[in-house]
Amino acid sequence: MESRAPSTLSMTEFPVPKGVFAEAAVSVHHYTQKLFKFRMTRPRSFRFRSGEFVMIGLPNAAKPVFRAYSIACPSWDEELEFYSIKVPNGPLTQHLQKIKAGDMILMRRKPTGTLVNDALLPGRRLFLFSTGTGIAPFASIIRDPETYEKFETVVLTHTCREVAELAYGQELAALTYDDPLVGEEAQDRLTLYSTTTREASAVTGRITHLLNSGKIFEDLGIEPLDSTKDRCMICGSMGMLHDTKSLLQDMCFNEGSNRDPADFVIERAFAENDS
Repeated sequence: MESRAPSTLSMTEFPVPKGVFAEAAVSVHHYTQKLFKFRMTRPRSFRFRSGEFVMIGLPNAAKPVFRAYSIACPSWDEELEFYSIKVPNGPLTQHLQKIKAGDMILMRRKPTGTLVNDALLPGRRLFLFSTGTGIAPFASIIRDPETYEKFETVVLTHTCREVAELAYGQELAALTYDDPLVGEEAQDRLTLYSTTTREASAVTGRITHLLNSGKIFEDLGIEPLDSTKDRCMICGSMGMLHDTKSLLQDMCFNEGSNRDPADFVIERAFAENDS
């Protein structure tokens, strides 16, 4: 269900804090009772690198609550997109999930994050491991021309509990294959690998189990991970981050950063942690 009609809800009774953009929601789409995305107008002066996140809030208090949200659109997009869970009693999402087109959204001016191409050494294949809303930064990465300039193939994995929760990733892949800027490259070089952990689907299992067993490589007909030529990005729940990081380190992958590029990077600050 998508909302594009102007909202009758006014959230402008509180002043906009310093160092913050105040922008309007453009559209809101609810995928499930737990997941939704929203698009908002983009400040003319705002610049970011694909894969970065910003702090998002609402003008509904004298001291608004801000949470980290990965930017789920390419750096050239005229609007900004975000993908979020709904936390019933979350300080931010209990209100954010109720926004409609036309409502005001606050955004801090400085983007940041480690899930950027610059934090990785050159490689042949790029693996993007995500769970839940952790797919959001990769929505930006896979639509960035630089990604296909730096890597021969890109594998995006998306693991959720239930089948319905995979919809955003499937929609994202379809949009990327049809993208006028990177669509031709993506059709030949981008693969989406979707899995579930609670409801049966085409592929069932946690991504770490599928990596350990080798099933993911068998399913895709590709070689196992190789730290000498493969690069990885990880975004998801804290448990998934820890387990996948340990698995990669056991395979001789080294963690990188913006200052010290290496074989893989992780992102701890993202919307799925809202409480």
